Amino acid sequence: MPLIPVVPENHSHVLAEFDCLDPLLSALRLDSGRLKCTCLAVSRKWLALGTSAGGLHLIQRDGWKQRLILTHKEGSITHVACCPHDEDFIAAATSQGLVVVWELQLERRGRPERVSVSWEHRGQAITALCWDTGTFRVFVGDSGGKVSCLRAGSSKLGKGSAFVIFPIQTVTTVDSKVVQLGYQDGRLLVSSLSRCYLCDTDRSKFWRVGNKERDGEYGACFFPQNKGLLVGQPPLLFCARPGSRIWEASFNGEVLSTHQFKQLLACPPLPLITYRNEPHYNVEQKSSQSVAFPKLLYLGDQNLLTWTDSAIYIFTPHNGQVLLWTEVKDLFDIAVYRNELFCLHGSGHLSHLSLLSAERCVERLLRRELWLLAAALCCMFQHTITTSKVRWKSIPIDRLEHLRSQLSSTTHLDLIGQLDEVIAKLEPLDSASSSRRSSISSHESFNVLDCGIYRVISRRGSQSDDDTSSIITQSLSEEERLKEFGFVQEEDQVDHAVFNSVFFFFSVSSFVKKTTEKINTLQMNSELWQRPEFRESGQPEMPATTAPFSEEKQNCSMVFIRYKYSPLNTSSQTQDPLLLLDPVCLEEVLLEWLPVLERILGPAELSSAAAADSNLGGRGEESMERDYLTSHSEQQEESFCPSGEPAEGVAQKKEESCELREKDNQSDSTEKEPELSNGSAAEPVRVVSPKPVPADLLADLTQLATLYTELSCFRNQPNEKASGCTTFLRRYFFLLDQERIRRMCLLCYQEQPQVQSSFTEATLELTQSTKMVEIIERGDLLRSLRSLRELQPWSAPLLLPHLHRLYEKHGEAAVRSFSQFHPTITPADVMTMAQQSHFLAYLDNLVQSQVEDHRLSFLQSLLEPESLRQDWLELALTHDAPQHCDTLTPDGQPRWHSHCFSWGYGRLLSLLIRLPADLSSKQKMAETCHSHGYWMGYLYLCHELQCRIEAFSTICQLGDVTLLEEPDGKTVLLNGSSWSNGSADCGGKVSPESLTLMLARTVGPDRALAVLEECGVQLDFSPHSKLVFDLLRVTEKRQRWVAMIQTMLERCDRFLWSQHA
Repeated sequence: MPLIPVVPENHSHVLAEFDCLDPLLSALRLDSGRLKCTCLAVSRKWLALGTSAGGLHLIQRDGWKQRLILTHKEGSITHVACCPHDEDFIAAATSQGLVVVWELQLERRGRPERVSVSWEHRGQAITALCWDTGTFRVFVGDSGGKVSCLRAGSSKLGKGSAFVIFPIQTVTTVDSKVVQLGYQDGRLLVSSLSRCYLCDTDRSKFWRVGNKERDGEYGACFFPQNKGLLVGQPPLLFCARPGSRIWEASFNGEVLSTHQFKQLLACPPLPLITYRNEPHYNVEQKSSQSVAFPKLLYLGDQNLLTWTDSAIYIFTPHNGQVLLWTEVKDLFDIAVYRNELFCLHGSGHLSHLSLLSAERCVERLLRRELWLLAAALCCMFQHTITTSKVRWKSIPIDRLEHLRSQLSSTTHLDLIGQLDEVIAKLEPLDSASSSRRSSISSHESFNVLDCGIYRVISRRGSQSDDDTSSIITQSLSEEERLKEFGFVQEEDQVDHAVFNSVFFFFSVSSFVKKTTEKINTLQMNSELWQRPEFRESGQPEMPATTAPFSEEKQNCSMVFIRYKYSPLNTSSQTQDPLLLLDPVCLEEVLLEWLPVLERILGPAELSSAAAADSNLGGRGEESMERDYLTSHSEQQEESFCPSGEPAEGVAQKKEESCELREKDNQSDSTEKEPELSNGSAAEPVRVVSPKPVPADLLADLTQLATLYTELSCFRNQPNEKASGCTTFLRRYFFLLDQERIRRMCLLCYQEQPQVQSSFTEATLELTQSTKMVEIIERGDLLRSLRSLRELQPWSAPLLLPHLHRLYEKHGEAAVRSFSQFHPTITPADVMTMAQQSHFLAYLDNLVQSQVEDHRLSFLQSLLEPESLRQDWLELALTHDAPQHCDTLTPDGQPRWHSHCFSWGYGRLLSLLIRLPADLSSKQKMAETCHSHGYWMGYLYLCHELQCRIEAFSTICQLGDVTLLEEPDGKTVLLNGSSWSNGSADCGGKVSPESLTLMLARTVGPDRALAVLEECGVQLDFSPHSKLVFDLLRVTEKRQRWVAMIQTMLERCDRFLWSQHA
């Protein structure tokens, strides 16, 4: 067997075929020349196969068993689509233009039934089917460009819905053949031969995607953004273009970018991993491809799938790269579900492929005992196998060694040699971790969870008592490296059932594990440290030789600072992972660590005070620490010297820098010092370390300092806690993780502005020397915003100071533009820097920047905590609002037609009161709206709270009869979703006669008069009202006759269809 080439490192996934569907086709008689498969669709439960004889086979994917066959006498099946939200419905199209929606009725164990039939496309070839994602609607496209919609009636929609025949609607007619249809969140995507169209089916609005036309079959699809930070964002659109290009467009049809894959496809195709033949990878095949993508499909985890008749292409649009492309012969159609592909070939043959990472594919091959394929894939994807984060979950070394033993040494000698190289790369140099794995894997099967926990699974009945006890002994041998969580039991109390699933807590915290391993492997010379008798006398022990001792002294000082002075790293408590789970113990350890930090990296006065209070041993330790830092700084300066520069020049530069630093300190001392809230002078913010610190030590100190701040290891009183946090932040800002400190200030110190102001001052000082400051100082707001957008990807701690400068210079105009930096900059960040009126303008712009259908959910996502709803409501009611005297009478009642006043933030107000809330919150909002005279919001909340008397009284005082509706035959209340602000065009006055006419139009004249008689109301109607009553009676009788005739026709039609089927 020749050597297997290694694929490039940018390839990590493969297409693999594990199942053979040929026996299924043989059982269905679809492998003959007379009868063959013509189309397919797939869902979680079904594999639907349409045939040339008009049959629709439904195969249950669990076990590949045929459950149903639906017959059609109107021609062969050309398209089939499964309902995405209810697998009891399936749509099929025939060659004669018939579209049928079937209800399978499996839950009721009934016969499948045709619930909707459409002959709208008779005589045309149907080219696309697409289901609505929320209702039982099917969109159909044909070769003439016509797009129609048929709705399925079903008893699942409510009583009587099964007897309703919905009319067929023509959605639109495009300029050419429909190539592909897609539906997402109320919008229909239509791809024709010349361009793509976007249709809002609820509002009957249409858009064209892009301006350039095309000529040929090019697909388009929606691309949901439902992962990570993109959750809640509207979907994207991807439209194929000529020359291996794909447009990326927004949900409104605006083209955002063009992805060019022509040059990226100039790479060899990855082989298809299949049991039918061995994989072959030709590294010489490299030529660019200009491909027309006839269809686009959303696949698996944020991938885009397309194909031609000879290849499958999978892209990752978020980074514009090719995940893979594989040659597959004679492709006709593909249906996908998650990461599974079902391919229909031109000959009627079916293949079932899976998109997998290389290591996961190897695991499945090993499970199926396909040794040659597994070994070839390991050698082909060496970079993925050897660097996989989940390697010990799926492919341990012992399994690879077992794979090697299954290969024949006579026929697969080269393959064994390549596999040995892979195993050698897998075996780490650290013998401790290797011995741990081997000791566990020799007794049990195990895997590693994402948090670092080794999960050991015993084979019940296959292990002896000695094996079980050996596992416990081996786990206890790790106690010196990391304590166990209490699995140590007495020998006479060991129950084998307890150890069927044993969790070994190795690597509970990567930080603690790293430092403890360094301590265990550290070999320190005990003679370097002072002996007790010399510490008592105060005289340090003198070394025999000077030069070797100074070098060792520096190394030990580094260890001493990093581990001994960091109790998290050296004390016996920190070797117990429970320390990280006990905040009290963790706080005590951090408090012991703080004096060391102040003595080494604190301000000068703190260092001198700590030196005066320390004991003699402490002085020796401090001198070693300072020797280390001084020597490290000298080594850094020497390393930066040019090779030809003398040492005197370096010393001279050092003296000049010291003089400049002294001058700067003198000039700074003359300036006015900032003050804290209590009147005391604030310390200067230190954004740069006073001494050079090694990078690895700085990373550890950053973790400790940030943890110290987040745990609030200050005084118990709130005021002292805030002042202590402010002081620590100013002293050690150069050590803190800025993003974590920002979040801490927003969550924990909202009531203490001095903490937030100190953080702001530090970030301003940190970014003072950047080029962005010069651009902002020039005063051009648009140019400054454009420069900030070019700094992507953004970091909130570095972006906030620039926004502070923009706000100070431009005020409200700058704040309104901050919405474009969401979600990096949150409303809580803007609230800390802007005035309330300016923040309200920012919030309104931020909400209105979202798609209308997503504004309510987006605003709800911003309410953290929920109490912000009431605060923002009161803020919106007090800014840019009508005067109280215009909306309220002196006794607090509504003024006549005062609901017609315009509110500046009416759109924001309508969203705030429509947010889901509990009963008490709605009552409080209703009281707030009443006290400010916001009557439209008050009426909506009364409707939500079922306060009908209060609402009716308010409407009568407002004097606008159009605010009333009669949902139950009694004059009750309004429709709160039809308004968002006041209107100058108010309705007529509220009178008994107008109310009676409104009631009669809703429930009928006879019932309205009966209600008035029950209430004891007698009215003298005008001639106009009497005429209206007579017309309403005639209309009501005609409606009854029409309903009766419609019911009879529907029953006859259903009877005829049942006989026809």
